[in-house]
Formats: sequence, structure tokens, C-alpha cells
Amino acid sequence: MCGRFTLFDSSDSLAEWFGLGEGTSLSPRYNITPAQAVAVVRIPAEGADRELALLRWGLVPSWAKDPSVGYRMINARAETVAEKPAFRSAIRRRRCLVPADGFYEWKRTGGRKQPYYVRMRDGATFAFAGIWEFWKGEGGDTIESCALLTTGPNELLEPIHDRMPVIIPSRGYDIWLSPMVQDPSALTSFFAPYPAGEMTAYPVRTLVNNPKMDEPALIEPLH
Repeated sequence: MCGRFTLFDSSDSLAEWFGLGEGTSLSPRYNITPAQAVAVVRIPAEGADRELALLRWGLVPSWAKDPSVGYRMINARAETVAEKPAFRSAIRRRRCLVPADGFYEWKRTGGRKQPYYVRMRDGATFAFAGIWEFWKGEGGDTIESCALLTTGPNELLEPIHDRMPVIIPSRGYDIWLSPMVQDPSALTSFFAPYPAGEMTAYPVRTLVNNPKMDEPALIEPLH
């Protein structure tokens, strides 16, 4: 699974990298956690331009009676996303890119879990594969929420965790976001683990275990 990640790149850089019309002011984040607002790039409707939106992390299906169900739906398995009732509409019609600079995974070592920080070898910003949904309560309250897709690990992640987030290469952004692509079978090539040679991982301090911690020290290598 993917339960924590970072996004500290500047808003102007994000706007250029993801082909957005203009930047949106975002504060640097070093410990993004479920139920928080996360930045996503999406095309909200056919014919619309790409936009950067803030959605709650933890997908709430449109038919859910209680939005608290989203706490259990921060991730969606790529292998079954087209079949699960909570996700099958979103994977066809409401896909998004979730920008990140890196993410955390925990390796079980004896009786403890050691956090690792995982990023691109060149330090570049990248994008998780995401899906989003719109929920409206009986009282008129609305929630836009999202989930990250996961897949099996690559050679780098395999010793650390048995899952990793799906990462969309930049050449695939147009297809992933396109409202015209509604057949999930056209997307399965994206679900392969991202090439291990383009990524790096290193242990970090357990400070990241505290969701209230959000500072650059969290991604410093453990010495």
C-alpha cells in the first residue's frame, strides 16, 4: 500500500511539468497522510482543461451512506480496480494524477518497522495513478475524494514491501487523464511496477510515524 508521501516542489514547477494553465499556491509537504487534502491533476469534464484540485485522500463512493468509508479506501489494487463496485466507475471516467516527490514504505525488521523514503534517482517530481469520486450527502454536503492505485513491487521495493504505488510515466499523462478513454483494458500497461533502475530508497528516522510531523528532516537519510 501507499500511506504517506511528500510533495515539496514549487507550484510553478508543477504547473509547467503537468501542463497546467497556471500555478496554484501549495505549501511544501513532507508527510502527507490519509484523510488530508492532496493535490491532484485532472480533467474535470470532457472538453475542459487540466486543473490542479485539492481532494480528500480516501475515496468515498457516490453511493456510500457514510463518508467515513473513505478512511478504508486510500488505495485501490490495480489488478481489481475495474471490478470493485467502489472503484469501477472512477477508473473509467474519473482518473487523476497525484504529484509527488517521494513516498514512504515500512520494512518489518524483527519486531519493528523501519521506514524508508523512496524517490526518483534524479530527484524529479512524478505522478501516482489516481482515481477520484464525487459524493453528496442528504444534507447537501459534498466531498471530492481520491485513491491511489497500487501494484506489485519492483526489484527495489520487493525487500521492503509487497506493494508499491502505480507511477504513470510522463508520456502517459494524456492517455491516463483522457475522458475519452473509458475501457480499463487500455490502461493495464500502466500497472506494471515502475522501473527499479530509475528509483532509489533509503532508511529514514521514525519521525515520519507521527502524522503531526511535517518537516524536511523526515526525508534525511538515517546515518
